[in-house]
Amino acid sequence: MLVKVYGSAVFGIEATTITIEVNIDKGIGYHLVGLPDKAVSESSYRISAALNNNAYKLPGKKIIINMAPADIRKEGASYDLSLAMGILAASNQIQSENIHEYIIMGELSLDGSLQPIRGVLPMAIKAREEGFKYFILPKENAKEAAIVDNLEVLGVENILEVINHFDGNQKIEPTIVDTRAEFYKNIDFPEFDFSDVKGQESIKRCMEIAAAGGHNIILIGPPGSGKTMLAKRLPSILPPMTLHEALETTKIHSVVGKTKNNGLLYQRPFRSPHHTISNVALVGGGQYPRPGEISLSHNGVLFLDELPEFKREVLEVMRQPLEDRDVTISRAKFTVTYPCSFMLVASMNPSPSGFFNDPNSPMTSSPQEMQRYLSKISGPLLDRIDIHIEVTPVPFEKLSEERKGESSVDIRKRVTASREIQSKRFEEFENVHYNAQMSVKQIRKFCKLSPESLSLLKTAMEKLNLSARAYDRILKVSRTIADLADVADISPDHIAEAIQYRSLDRDGWLG
Repeated sequence: MLVKVYGSAVFGIEATTITIEVNIDKGIGYHLVGLPDKAVSESSYRISAALNNNAYKLPGKKIIINMAPADIRKEGASYDLSLAMGILAASNQIQSENIHEYIIMGELSLDGSLQPIRGVLPMAIKAREEGFKYFILPKENAKEAAIVDNLEVLGVENILEVINHFDGNQKIEPTIVDTRAEFYKNIDFPEFDFSDVKGQESIKRCMEIAAAGGHNIILIGPPGSGKTMLAKRLPSILPPMTLHEALETTKIHSVVGKTKNNGLLYQRPFRSPHHTISNVALVGGGQYPRPGEISLSHNGVLFLDELPEFKREVLEVMRQPLEDRDVTISRAKFTVTYPCSFMLVASMNPSPSGFFNDPNSPMTSSPQEMQRYLSKISGPLLDRIDIHIEVTPVPFEKLSEERKGESSVDIRKRVTASREIQSKRFEEFENVHYNAQMSVKQIRKFCKLSPESLSLLKTAMEKLNLSARAYDRILKVSRTIADLADVADISPDHIAEAIQYRSLDRDGWLG
Protein backbone atom coordinates (compact mmCIF):
# COMPACT_ATOMS: atom_id res chain seq x y z
CA MET A 1 0.00 0.00 0.00
CA LEU A 2 1.24 3.53 -0.85
CA VAL A 3 0.66 6.46 1.54
CA LYS A 4 1.81 10.09 1.32
CA VAL A 5 2.69 12.05 4.46
CA TYR A 6 3.95 15.64 4.53
CA GLY A 7 6.85 17.19 6.40
CA SER A 8 8.95 20.35 5.98
CA ALA A 9 12.59 21.32 5.41
CA VAL A 10 14.13 24.71 6.16
CA PHE A 11 16.67 26.37 3.85
CA GLY A 12 17.86 29.79 4.94
CA ILE A 13 14.82 31.20 6.72
CA GLU A 14 12.27 29.74 4.29
CA ALA A 15 10.66 26.30 4.44
CA THR A 16 9.98 23.78 1.66
CA THR A 17 7.26 21.12 1.93
CA ILE A 18 8.62 17.57 1.77
CA THR A 19 6.41 14.74 0.49
CA ILE A 20 7.18 11.44 2.23
CA GLU A 21 5.96 8.51 0.10
CA VAL A 22 5.80 5.20 1.97
CA ASN A 23 5.25 1.98 0.00
CA ILE A 24 4.99 -1.41 1.74
CA ASP A 25 5.19 -4.51 -0.48
CA LYS A 26 6.09 -8.18 -0.39
CA GLY A 27 9.65 -8.96 0.63
CA ILE A 28 12.00 -7.83 3.39
CA GLY A 29 14.05 -4.66 3.73
CA TYR A 30 14.01 -1.00 4.67
CA HIS A 31 15.04 1.45 1.94
CA LEU A 32 15.09 5.22 2.55
CA VAL A 33 15.80 7.34 -0.55
CA GLY A 34 15.61 11.05 -1.44
CA LEU A 35 19.03 12.37 -0.31
CA PRO A 36 18.74 11.79 3.49
CA ASP A 37 21.71 12.67 5.71
CA LYS A 38 23.11 10.35 8.40
CA ALA A 39 20.61 11.47 11.07
CA VAL A 40 17.63 10.80 8.77
CA SER A 41 19.09 7.43 7.68
CA GLU A 42 19.39 6.35 11.33
CA SER A 43 15.70 7.07 11.94
CA SER A 44 14.71 3.43 11.35
CA TYR A 45 16.32 2.42 14.67
CA ARG A 46 14.54 5.16 16.64
CA ILE A 47 11.20 4.44 14.90
CA SER A 48 11.45 0.66 15.49
CA ALA A 49 12.19 1.06 19.22
CA ALA A 50 9.50 3.77 19.68
CA LEU A 51 6.83 1.61 18.01
CA ASN A 52 7.80 -1.55 19.93
CA ASN A 53 7.68 0.32 23.24
CA ASN A 54 4.14 1.50 22.46
CA ALA A 55 2.67 -1.87 21.38
CA TYR A 56 3.06 -1.26 17.64
CA LYS A 57 5.61 -2.70 15.25
CA LEU A 58 7.70 -2.03 12.17
CA PRO A 59 6.15 -4.39 9.56
CA GLY A 60 8.41 -7.26 8.49
CA LYS A 61 7.96 -6.46 4.80
CA LYS A 62 9.74 -4.47 2.11
CA ILE A 63 9.44 -0.80 3.10
CA ILE A 64 10.46 1.81 0.53
CA ILE A 65 10.34 5.47 1.59
CA ASN A 66 10.97 8.32 -0.84
CA MET A 67 11.44 11.86 0.41
CA ALA A 68 10.57 14.24 -2.43
CA PRO A 69 11.84 16.47 -3.94
CA ALA A 70 14.68 13.95 -4.18
CA ASP A 71 17.37 16.51 -5.10
CA ILE A 72 17.04 18.49 -1.82
CA ARG A 73 19.17 17.21 1.05
CA LYS A 74 17.12 16.22 4.11
CA GLU A 75 18.92 16.72 7.40
CA GLY A 76 18.28 16.21 11.09
CA ALA A 77 16.14 13.88 13.18
CA SER A 78 12.96 15.99 12.90
CA TYR A 79 11.46 13.67 10.24
CA ASP A 80 11.19 10.72 12.68
CA LEU A 81 7.52 11.29 13.49
CA SER A 82 6.43 11.85 9.88
CA LEU A 83 8.28 8.69 8.75
CA ALA A 84 6.78 6.66 11.61
CA MET A 85 3.21 7.84 10.86
CA GLY A 86 3.72 7.07 7.17
CA ILE A 87 4.81 3.51 8.01
CA LEU A 88 1.83 3.00 10.38
CA ALA A 89 -0.60 4.35 7.77
CA ALA A 90 0.85 2.26 4.92
CA SER A 91 0.69 -0.90 7.06
CA ASN A 92 -2.94 -0.19 8.08
CA GLN A 93 -2.07 0.08 11.78
CA ILE A 94 -3.84 3.46 12.01
CA GLN A 95 -6.75 5.25 10.30
CA SER A 96 -5.27 7.60 7.68
CA GLU A 97 -8.08 8.99 5.52
CA ASN A 98 -7.21 12.65 6.19
CA ILE A 99 -3.46 12.35 6.89
CA HIS A 100 -2.79 14.44 3.76
CA GLU A 101 -4.20 17.51 5.59
CA TYR A 102 -1.37 17.43 8.15
CA ILE A 103 2.24 18.57 8.31
CA ILE A 104 3.85 16.18 10.79
CA MET A 105 7.30 16.83 12.34
CA GLY A 106 9.15 15.67 15.46
CA GLU A 107 12.22 13.81 16.73
CA LEU A 108 11.47 10.50 18.44
CA SER A 109 13.07 9.14 21.58
CA LEU A 110 13.27 5.36 21.98
CA ASP A 111 10.29 5.37 24.37
CA GLY A 112 8.13 7.24 21.83
CA SER A 113 8.33 10.67 23.47
CA LEU A 114 9.13 13.69 21.29
CA GLN A 115 12.10 16.04 21.39
CA PRO A 116 11.84 19.71 20.31
CA ILE A 117 12.95 20.63 16.78
CA ARG A 118 14.34 23.73 15.04
CA GLY A 119 12.85 26.01 12.37
CA VAL A 120 9.21 25.59 13.46
CA LEU A 121 8.03 29.13 12.60
CA PRO A 122 9.11 29.02 8.91
CA MET A 123 7.51 25.55 8.68
CA ALA A 124 4.20 26.82 10.07
CA ILE A 125 4.18 29.83 7.70
CA LYS A 126 4.79 27.54 4.71
CA ALA A 127 2.12 25.06 5.87
CA ARG A 128 -0.48 27.85 5.99
CA GLU A 129 0.62 29.17 2.56
CA GLU A 130 0.17 25.71 1.00
CA GLY A 131 -3.28 25.16 2.48
CA PHE A 132 -2.58 22.54 5.16
CA LYS A 133 -5.15 22.52 7.96
CA TYR A 134 -3.11 21.00 10.78
CA PHE A 135 0.48 20.94 12.06
CA ILE A 136 1.45 18.14 14.47
CA LEU A 137 4.73 18.77 16.30
CA PRO A 138 6.38 18.44 19.77
CA LYS A 139 4.52 20.27 22.54
CA GLU A 140 7.58 22.38 23.40
CA ASN A 141 7.44 23.96 19.92
CA ALA A 142 3.66 24.42 19.78
CA LYS A 143 3.59 27.99 21.13
CA GLU A 144 6.08 29.13 18.49
CA ALA A 145 4.10 27.56 15.62
CA ALA A 146 0.82 28.94 17.00
CA ILE A 147 2.05 32.47 16.20
CA VAL A 148 0.78 31.68 12.68
CA ASP A 149 -2.99 32.10 12.37
CA ASN A 150 -5.41 30.03 10.25
CA LEU A 151 -3.49 26.82 11.09
CA GLU A 152 -4.45 24.34 13.82
CA VAL A 153 -1.29 23.60 15.80
CA LEU A 154 -1.43 20.30 17.68
CA GLY A 155 1.34 19.96 20.25
CA VAL A 156 2.00 16.37 21.40
CA GLU A 157 4.29 14.76 23.97
CA ASN A 158 4.58 11.27 22.46
CA ILE A 159 3.75 9.19 19.39
CA LEU A 160 0.87 7.41 21.16
CA GLU A 161 -1.08 10.70 21.31
CA VAL A 162 -0.72 11.07 17.53
CA ILE A 163 -1.82 7.45 16.90
CA ASN A 164 -4.87 7.87 19.18
CA HIS A 165 -5.70 11.17 17.43
CA PHE A 166 -5.86 9.53 13.98
CA ASP A 167 -7.78 6.53 15.34
CA GLY A 168 -10.30 8.90 16.96
CA ASN A 169 -9.58 7.70 20.51
CA GLN A 170 -8.13 10.97 21.80
CA LYS A 171 -8.59 14.58 20.69
CA ILE A 172 -5.52 16.79 20.78
CA GLU A 173 -6.41 20.31 21.89
CA PRO A 174 -4.99 22.90 19.49
CA THR A 175 -2.56 25.48 20.88
CA ILE A 176 -3.98 28.98 20.47
CA VAL A 177 -1.94 32.17 20.75
CA ASP A 178 -3.33 35.66 20.17
CA THR A 179 -0.17 36.94 18.52
CA ARG A 180 -1.00 40.64 18.60
CA ALA A 181 -2.24 40.59 22.21
CA GLU A 182 0.81 38.59 23.35
CA PHE A 183 3.15 40.89 21.44
CA TYR A 184 1.84 44.18 22.84
CA LYS A 185 1.48 42.72 26.35
CA ASN A 186 5.10 41.60 26.43
CA ILE A 187 6.79 44.75 25.10
CA ASP A 188 8.72 46.03 28.09
CA PHE A 189 12.08 47.58 28.77
CA PRO A 190 15.32 45.63 29.13
CA GLU A 191 16.99 45.28 32.52
CA PHE A 192 19.76 47.78 31.67
CA ASP A 193 18.88 51.48 31.90
CA PHE A 194 20.77 54.66 31.01
CA SER A 195 19.84 56.13 34.41
CA ASP A 196 22.51 53.81 35.89
CA VAL A 197 25.27 55.61 33.97
CA LYS A 198 27.00 58.37 35.97
CA GLY A 199 28.29 61.33 33.98
CA GLN A 200 29.18 60.65 30.32
CA GLU A 201 26.51 63.10 29.10
CA SER A 202 28.24 63.68 25.75
CA ILE A 203 28.50 59.91 25.15
CA LYS A 204 24.82 59.42 26.01
CA ARG A 205 23.99 62.13 23.48
CA CYS A 206 26.08 60.22 20.92
CA MET A 207 24.25 56.97 21.66
CA GLU A 208 20.91 58.75 21.29
CA ILE A 209 21.92 60.05 17.84
CA ALA A 210 23.16 56.57 16.83
CA ALA A 211 19.87 54.96 17.97
CA ALA A 212 17.73 57.62 16.27
CA GLY A 213 19.39 57.22 12.86
CA GLY A 214 20.43 53.55 13.10
CA HIS A 215 24.08 54.61 12.78
CA ASN A 216 27.01 52.29 13.46
CA ILE A 217 29.20 53.61 16.29
CA ILE A 218 32.67 52.95 17.71
CA LEU A 219 33.65 53.90 21.27
CA ILE A 220 37.33 54.60 21.91
CA GLY A 221 38.58 54.88 25.47
CA PRO A 222 40.78 53.42 28.23
CA PRO A 223 39.74 50.38 30.31
CA GLY A 224 37.07 51.19 32.89
CA SER A 225 35.72 54.25 31.11
CA GLY A 226 32.29 52.64 30.64
CA LYS A 227 32.32 51.52 26.98
CA THR A 228 30.72 48.12 27.59
CA MET A 229 28.26 49.54 30.12
CA LEU A 230 27.04 52.10 27.59
CA ALA A 231 26.82 49.57 24.73
CA LYS A 232 24.68 47.15 26.79
CA ARG A 233 22.18 49.92 27.41
CA LEU A 234 21.76 50.89 23.76
CA PRO A 235 18.87 48.43 23.06
CA SER A 236 16.90 50.09 25.88
CA ILE A 237 16.60 53.33 23.86
CA LEU A 238 15.89 51.77 20.46
CA PRO A 239 12.24 52.00 19.34
CA PRO A 240 10.15 48.92 20.24
CA MET A 241 10.06 46.26 17.52
CA THR A 242 7.08 46.22 15.21
CA LEU A 243 5.14 42.95 14.88
CA HIS A 244 6.64 42.45 11.41
CA GLU A 245 10.19 42.91 12.76
CA ALA A 246 9.45 40.54 15.66
CA LEU A 247 8.25 37.81 13.27
CA GLU A 248 11.26 38.26 10.99
CA THR A 249 13.69 38.13 13.93
CA THR A 250 11.94 35.09 15.46
CA LYS A 251 12.24 33.20 12.14
CA ILE A 252 16.04 33.56 12.20
CA HIS A 253 16.32 32.50 15.85
CA SER A 254 13.93 29.60 15.18
CA VAL A 255 16.24 28.20 12.48
CA VAL A 256 19.07 27.84 15.03
CA GLY A 257 16.75 26.75 17.86
CA LYS A 258 17.24 29.88 19.96
CA THR A 259 13.72 31.17 20.42
CA LYS A 260 13.13 32.23 24.01
CA ASN A 261 10.13 30.58 25.73
CA ASN A 262 9.46 28.98 22.33
CA GLY A 263 7.41 31.96 21.22
CA LEU A 264 7.70 35.38 19.63
CA LEU A 265 10.79 37.48 20.40
CA TYR A 266 9.66 40.77 21.93
CA GLN A 267 13.01 42.46 22.61
CA ARG A 268 15.53 43.63 20.04
CA PRO A 269 18.44 41.16 20.04
CA PHE A 270 21.78 42.13 21.56
CA ARG A 271 24.65 39.87 20.49
CA SER A 272 28.17 40.17 21.88
CA PRO A 273 30.46 37.48 20.36
CA HIS A 274 33.93 36.84 21.82
CA HIS A 275 36.93 38.09 19.84
CA THR A 276 38.06 34.50 19.12
CA ILE A 277 35.00 33.96 16.88
CA SER A 278 35.56 32.50 13.40
CA ASN A 279 34.32 34.22 10.24
CA VAL A 280 31.79 31.39 9.63
CA ALA A 281 30.34 31.81 13.14
CA LEU A 282 30.11 35.58 12.64
CA VAL A 283 28.70 35.74 9.12
CA GLY A 284 27.06 32.31 8.84
CA GLY A 285 27.81 29.22 6.81
CA GLY A 286 29.01 25.69 7.45
CA GLN A 287 28.36 22.48 5.50
CA TYR A 288 24.62 23.06 5.96
CA PRO A 289 24.52 26.88 6.20
CA ARG A 290 23.23 28.35 9.44
CA PRO A 291 22.79 32.03 10.34
CA GLY A 292 25.80 33.68 12.03
CA GLU A 293 25.94 36.30 14.77
CA ILE A 294 25.29 39.16 12.33
CA SER A 295 21.96 37.56 11.31
CA LEU A 296 21.04 36.70 14.89
CA SER A 297 21.42 40.43 15.66
CA HIS A 298 19.03 41.35 12.79
CA ASN A 299 16.80 44.29 13.88
CA GLY A 300 19.01 44.67 16.96
CA VAL A 301 22.58 45.39 18.06
CA LEU A 302 25.85 43.58 17.35
CA PHE A 303 28.47 44.57 19.94
CA LEU A 304 32.13 43.84 19.15
CA ASP A 305 34.12 44.52 22.31
CA GLU A 306 37.86 45.17 21.88
CA LEU A 307 37.59 45.46 18.10
CA PRO A 308 41.36 45.23 17.29
CA GLU A 309 41.51 41.85 19.08
CA PHE A 310 39.26 40.26 16.43
CA LYS A 311 41.08 38.52 13.58
CA ARG A 312 41.41 40.85 10.61
CA GLU A 313 39.81 38.41 8.15
CA VAL A 314 36.80 38.08 10.49
CA LEU A 315 36.25 41.85 10.42
CA GLU A 316 36.77 42.07 6.66
CA VAL A 317 33.93 39.62 5.89
CA MET A 318 31.54 42.06 7.59
CA ARG A 319 32.13 44.82 5.04
CA GLN A 320 29.63 43.63 2.44
CA PRO A 321 26.84 42.70 4.94
CA LEU A 322 27.18 46.14 6.57
CA GLU A 323 26.42 47.78 3.21
CA ASP A 324 23.84 45.36 1.76
CA ARG A 325 22.13 44.41 5.05
CA ASP A 326 21.89 40.78 4.00
CA VAL A 327 24.44 38.00 3.58
CA THR A 328 24.39 35.39 0.81
CA ILE A 329 26.06 32.01 1.40
CA SER A 330 26.69 30.02 -1.76
CA ARG A 331 27.37 26.31 -2.10
CA ALA A 332 27.72 24.18 -5.23
CA LYS A 333 24.09 23.00 -5.17
CA PHE A 334 22.25 25.86 -3.47
CA THR A 335 22.41 29.45 -2.22
CA VAL A 336 20.79 30.86 0.93
CA THR A 337 20.36 34.50 1.94
CA TYR A 338 19.98 35.67 5.53
CA PRO A 339 18.92 39.23 6.45
CA CYS A 340 21.32 41.11 8.73
CA SER A 341 20.12 44.68 9.23
CA PHE A 342 21.83 45.45 12.53
CA MET A 343 23.44 48.34 14.37
CA LEU A 344 27.15 47.75 14.83
CA VAL A 345 28.53 48.99 18.15
CA ALA A 346 32.27 48.50 18.55
CA SER A 347 34.63 49.44 21.34
CA MET A 348 38.41 49.62 21.50
CA ASN A 349 41.27 50.90 23.59
CA PRO A 350 43.16 53.77 21.97
CA SER A 351 46.48 51.90 22.35
CA PRO A 352 47.81 48.45 23.36
CA SER A 353 48.25 49.63 26.97
CA GLY A 354 44.82 51.24 26.84
CA PHE A 355 45.93 54.55 28.36
CA PHE A 356 46.94 56.65 25.36
CA ASN A 357 46.34 60.35 26.06
CA ASP A 358 45.55 59.67 29.74
CA PRO A 359 47.62 62.15 31.82
CA ASN A 360 47.07 60.13 35.01
CA SER A 361 48.65 56.94 33.68
CA PRO A 362 52.42 56.37 33.35
CA MET A 363 51.82 53.52 30.83
CA THR A 364 52.57 54.61 27.29
CA SER A 365 52.98 52.90 23.92
CA SER A 366 55.47 53.75 21.21
CA PRO A 367 54.17 55.18 17.90
CA GLN A 368 55.13 51.88 16.22
CA GLU A 369 53.07 49.86 18.73
CA MET A 370 50.17 52.26 18.30
CA GLN A 371 50.29 51.99 14.53
CA ARG A 372 50.48 48.19 14.63
CA TYR A 373 47.54 48.05 17.05
CA LEU A 374 45.28 50.40 15.07
CA SER A 375 46.20 48.89 11.69
CA LYS A 376 44.30 45.73 12.69
CA ILE A 377 41.16 47.67 11.76
CA SER A 378 40.99 48.42 8.04
CA GLY A 379 40.05 51.79 6.62
CA PRO A 380 37.12 50.40 4.59
CA LEU A 381 35.57 48.95 7.76
CA LEU A 382 35.95 52.26 9.64
CA ASP A 383 34.38 54.02 6.64
CA ARG A 384 31.21 52.01 7.33
CA ILE A 385 31.02 53.29 10.91
CA ASP A 386 29.23 56.65 11.00
CA ILE A 387 30.13 57.79 14.51
CA HIS A 388 33.54 57.66 16.24
CA ILE A 389 33.53 58.95 19.82
CA GLU A 390 36.23 59.11 22.49
CA VAL A 391 35.13 57.96 25.95
CA THR A 392 36.98 59.41 28.94
CA PRO A 393 37.01 57.95 32.47
CA VAL A 394 34.35 59.31 34.84
CA PRO A 395 35.76 61.51 37.65
CA PHE A 396 35.11 60.51 41.27
CA GLU A 397 32.77 63.46 41.85
CA LYS A 398 30.40 62.16 39.18
CA LEU A 399 30.65 58.53 40.37
CA SER A 400 29.72 59.47 43.93
CA GLU A 401 26.71 61.58 42.91
CA GLU A 402 23.35 60.38 44.26
CA ARG A 403 21.41 62.00 41.42
CA LYS A 404 20.32 59.57 38.74
CA GLY A 405 20.78 60.32 35.05
CA GLU A 406 18.04 60.55 32.43
CA SER A 407 16.18 57.26 32.06
CA SER A 408 16.05 55.10 28.94
CA VAL A 409 12.26 55.64 28.77
CA ASP A 410 12.68 59.40 28.25
CA ILE A 411 15.48 59.00 25.71
CA ARG A 412 13.51 56.33 23.83
CA LYS A 413 10.57 58.75 23.37
CA ARG A 414 12.82 61.21 21.50
CA VAL A 415 14.42 58.40 19.46
CA THR A 416 11.00 56.98 18.50
CA ALA A 417 9.72 60.45 17.47
CA SER A 418 12.82 60.88 15.27
CA ARG A 419 12.34 57.43 13.68
CA GLU A 420 8.72 58.33 12.85
CA ILE A 421 9.93 61.42 10.96
CA GLN A 422 12.36 59.21 9.01
CA SER A 423 9.69 56.57 8.26
CA LYS A 424 7.51 59.23 6.64
CA ARG A 425 10.49 60.61 4.69
CA PHE A 426 11.41 57.21 3.23
CA GLU A 427 7.92 55.69 2.83
CA GLU A 428 8.28 55.63 -0.98
CA PHE A 429 11.52 53.61 -0.75
CA GLU A 430 11.19 49.88 -0.19
CA ASN A 431 14.31 49.03 1.84
CA VAL A 432 15.10 52.39 3.48
CA HIS A 433 13.59 53.10 6.90
CA TYR A 434 16.10 55.33 8.70
CA ASN A 435 18.93 57.75 7.89
CA ALA A 436 21.84 55.29 8.11
CA GLN A 437 20.35 53.34 5.18
CA MET A 438 20.38 56.29 2.77
CA SER A 439 22.13 55.84 -0.58
CA VAL A 440 24.25 58.61 -2.15
CA LYS A 441 21.28 59.66 -4.28
CA GLN A 442 19.03 59.96 -1.22
CA ILE A 443 21.71 61.88 0.70
CA ARG A 444 21.82 64.47 -2.11
CA LYS A 445 18.01 64.72 -1.98
CA PHE A 446 17.38 64.87 1.76
CA CYS A 447 20.59 66.47 3.11
CA LYS A 448 20.70 69.80 1.27
CA LEU A 449 22.95 72.35 2.96
CA SER A 450 22.73 76.14 3.23
CA PRO A 451 25.80 78.14 2.03
CA GLU A 452 26.87 78.65 5.69
CA SER A 453 26.67 74.90 6.45
CA LEU A 454 28.51 74.05 3.23
CA SER A 455 31.27 76.53 4.04
CA LEU A 456 31.69 75.08 7.56
CA LEU A 457 31.89 71.52 6.20
CA LYS A 458 34.42 72.56 3.54
CA THR A 459 36.64 74.21 6.17
CA ALA A 460 36.46 71.13 8.43
CA MET A 461 37.29 68.76 5.56
CA GLU A 462 40.37 70.81 4.67
CA LYS A 463 41.62 71.59 8.20
CA LEU A 464 41.08 68.11 9.66
CA ASN A 465 42.01 66.27 6.44
CA LEU A 466 38.81 64.22 6.62
CA SER A 467 38.41 61.45 4.04
CA ALA A 468 35.98 61.74 1.13
CA ARG A 469 33.79 58.97 2.57
CA ALA A 470 33.53 60.93 5.82
CA TYR A 471 31.60 63.61 3.87
CA ASP A 472 28.54 61.37 3.36
CA ARG A 473 28.73 60.04 6.91
CA ILE A 474 28.74 63.57 8.33
CA LEU A 475 25.69 64.47 6.23
CA LYS A 476 23.79 61.37 7.43
CA VAL A 477 24.56 62.07 11.08
CA SER A 478 23.71 65.78 10.76
CA ARG A 479 20.37 64.79 9.18
CA THR A 480 19.64 62.65 12.26
CA ILE A 481 20.63 65.48 14.63
CA ALA A 482 18.20 67.77 12.78
CA ASP A 483 15.46 65.12 13.06
CA LEU A 484 16.02 64.84 16.83
CA ALA A 485 15.57 68.61 17.01
CA ASP A 486 12.45 68.23 14.82
CA VAL A 487 13.63 70.73 12.21
CA ALA A 488 13.47 70.31 8.43
CA ASP A 489 16.73 72.04 7.48
CA ILE A 490 20.28 71.07 8.48
CA SER A 491 21.89 74.04 10.24
CA PRO A 492 25.62 74.81 10.78
CA ASP A 493 25.18 73.67 14.43
CA HIS A 494 24.08 70.23 13.27
CA ILE A 495 27.05 69.98 10.89
CA ALA A 496 29.47 71.12 13.61
CA GLU A 497 28.22 68.45 16.02
CA ALA A 498 28.41 65.72 13.35
CA ILE A 499 32.03 66.68 12.53
CA GLN A 500 32.99 66.06 16.18
CA TYR A 501 31.95 62.42 15.78
CA ARG A 502 34.65 61.51 13.23
CA SER A 503 37.67 61.14 15.56
CA LEU A 504 39.42 58.34 13.69
CA ASP A 505 39.15 60.12 10.32
CA ARG A 506 41.35 62.98 11.41
CA ASP A 507 44.81 63.05 9.93
CA GLY A 508 47.38 62.72 12.71
CA TRP A 509 44.91 61.26 15.25
CA LEU A 510 47.89 59.49 16.80
CA GLY A 511 49.12 62.82 17.93
